[in-house]
Amino acid sequence: MASYLLTGAAGFIGARTAELLLEAGHSVLGVDDVNDAYDPRVKRHRLAKLTARAGFRFLELDVSKRAAVEELGDERVDAVLNLAARAGVRASVENPWVYVDTNVTGTLNLLEWCRAHGVRKFVLASTSSVYGGSDASVFREDQETSRPISPYAATKKAAEVLCHTWHALHGLDVSILRYFTVYGPAGRPDMSVFRFVRGVREGEPITIYGDGSMARDFTFVDDVARGTIAALRPLGYEIVNLGGEKPTSVNELVATVESALGRKVERRFAPPHPADVPRTAASIDKARRLLGWEPRVSLAEGVARAAAWYEAERSWAKDVVA
Repeated sequence: MASYLLTGAAGFIGARTAELLLEAGHSVLGVDDVNDAYDPRVKRHRLAKLTARAGFRFLELDVSKRAAVEELGDERVDAVLNLAARAGVRASVENPWVYVDTNVTGTLNLLEWCRAHGVRKFVLASTSSVYGGSDASVFREDQETSRPISPYAATKKAAEVLCHTWHALHGLDVSILRYFTVYGPAGRPDMSVFRFVRGVREGEPITIYGDGSMARDFTFVDDVARGTIAALRPLGYEIVNLGGEKPTSVNELVATVESALGRKVERRFAPPHPADVPRTAASIDKARRLLGWEPRVSLAEGVARAAAWYEAERSWAKDVVA
């Protein structure tokens, strides 16, 4: 069995990836600074499940701090999975500096740690946001990504480029995964699925930015975690989309949430945010070819699981702040 350093362990995707690694018998050193980008109660909830499991160790550590990363010292790991990130398109417009700190400087610190300590495999969590406002019908990994429209996307693109540099200079084996709108149980409270489930369940109006036609390639968290683990294999340097392959409009998503909960909700519309892209749609041909991966969980099933989690944790989840 292998040993992994996984950053962003208290995060949505990081926690689920750690769980699947532990279930497979691997050991995981989880790192996270448990910041307040969104309500830390959700992060502590995820961490509590992980710390109860054999094979998991946790360090509260900020990857953007070079000295803190160097304190990892000679931890013997087979690979680093860098899932630590400041996420969120809209918030990045308000405070781009913290996005540069975590997404760019944090990635640099971890790449250098790998070089200094002989770790040969690096997995980077990136995002479909790097495709910017592309009008392509399907987003492919080889298309233009040099024109992001949010600081979040720009910092993720910068992290991708740094990874290529360390691959070219130092032979680091790198898998870059572009995630497409990940959702599921214990999801980020600032994301649409969590917001809509809470709104529908609590009988509160929900806000939709734009007219509801904006479409996203929603991807269930278990599918993304499986793909992340599959990307630990030797690939040289590859960028791979992980997406649901079936873009869904926001209006359709609301209807799916209403169906899962058996309730209706009042919809309120607000102007679209300039950093939001109108549509995302993943080509996953490369994921099928290189990773043997494709999504398994439909939107209806995934939303039902997210709703069931909310119901089970409602005593505190209803008060969570994005």
